Amino acid sequence: MSKHMVDLPNVKNDIGSIGERLCKRKRLGSGVQFEDLKKSKQFVLMRDQRAKSCYPLGLRGLNNLGNTCFMNSVLQALLHAPPLKNYFLTDQHNRESCRKRLVDRLCLPCDVDGIFSAVFSGDRSPYSPAQFLYSWWQHSANLASYEQQDAHEFFISVLDGIHEKEDKTKNKNKDSGDCQCIAHKAFSGLLRSDVTCMTCGFTSTTYDPCVDISLNLDSSNFSMNVANKAAKPSESSPTSTLLGCLDFFTRPEKLGSDQKLYCEKCQERRDSSKQLSIRRLPLVLCLHIKRFEHSIIRKMSRKIDSYLHFPFSLDMTPYLSSSIVRNRFGNRIFACEGDESDVSTEFEIFALVTHSGSLESGHYVSYLRLRNQWYKCDDAWVTEVDEGIVRAAQCYMIFYVQKTLYQKANENPSYLPMSPKREPLQPIAGC
Repeated sequence: MSKHMVDLPNVKNDIGSIGERLCKRKRLGSGVQFEDLKKSKQFVLMRDQRAKSCYPLGLRGLNNLGNTCFMNSVLQALLHAPPLKNYFLTDQHNRESCRKRLVDRLCLPCDVDGIFSAVFSGDRSPYSPAQFLYSWWQHSANLASYEQQDAHEFFISVLDGIHEKEDKTKNKNKDSGDCQCIAHKAFSGLLRSDVTCMTCGFTSTTYDPCVDISLNLDSSNFSMNVANKAAKPSESSPTSTLLGCLDFFTRPEKLGSDQKLYCEKCQERRDSSKQLSIRRLPLVLCLHIKRFEHSIIRKMSRKIDSYLHFPFSLDMTPYLSSSIVRNRFGNRIFACEGDESDVSTEFEIFALVTHSGSLESGHYVSYLRLRNQWYKCDDAWVTEVDEGIVRAAQCYMIFYVQKTLYQKANENPSYLPMSPKREPLQPIAGC
């Protein structure tokens, strides 16, 4: 009995050794899993960095400095407007030699030039345009706050700031009557307004410069609810199109009885109609979609959430003054003032600013079309997106550029922007 008891294994010690082996095995297993997870995350990070390194040069996120998504979205569009990109990246506004900085100490074009240099430096980390924001605040004191601002108002304000600083140096020769600053050279167009007397047919014509065109959406399918928000139309409701908005913009409009204008031929106030057309197209066409309505009578405001169908390629021929006047007179062939056959009327979309959310609280995001691929710029985040995502967005500002300029900027491999040191930036191999 004792012999057998001596030969029996020590169960207690074996149980302890088995437990130690299991714990050791568990620790080793968890260590392997942790290492695998760490390597997996590193692989994903490297793959993400590699993907972003293959993005076209100039794709860089902009940090939100406090409700500044309205600024970041418009800046992304301006940074990729071919005329502005060519101007600032070829040192046509040199910060070092800018004499205006010595007088005003702040120069908005200099700060814009600084953003171009930073964004096209090749650095992919998000950039903070703090100096530009401060300079813009000095120019637009009424908008200087950390509250959300309107992206369209910001766009107009920035162009005005660039014009104001460059007007003194670029407009030495004013014989042509056209401003030579880069803001107007890129965005300035000319609208024609024809007011026709409905009694005698006499037409009075005036011309007005513009840097964008504001288009009305068809809001007949929307109703104001109690919360002052636009109710989304049903699927059976007609959908707005950009071409329909342009047709509505250039359609004759009968002025009300309280808007009777003086007719030079009748020598008295008469009922009249007004028709707008485009006398001269800009290099960069900015179309502003009126999504925000303010009713003085009802003392209410709302946002129109209607989705707008827009083409990527746009032919502006039907909306030129020459086409409008010919249609008015039954397509008769006659000499029309400003009828230039060599004017480029074909445009390509390259940027889009969208607004999501309500009137009280919303968010701006921009989409960029580079080399026929779309990228979403949401403040500091830049991601590649499909065409369907862009078409479904609630566009607020649409940027088109003349087709020849778009092709030159996106399809010419010899076109290389300049680094901050004014040296050509080389593309990444294999991208």
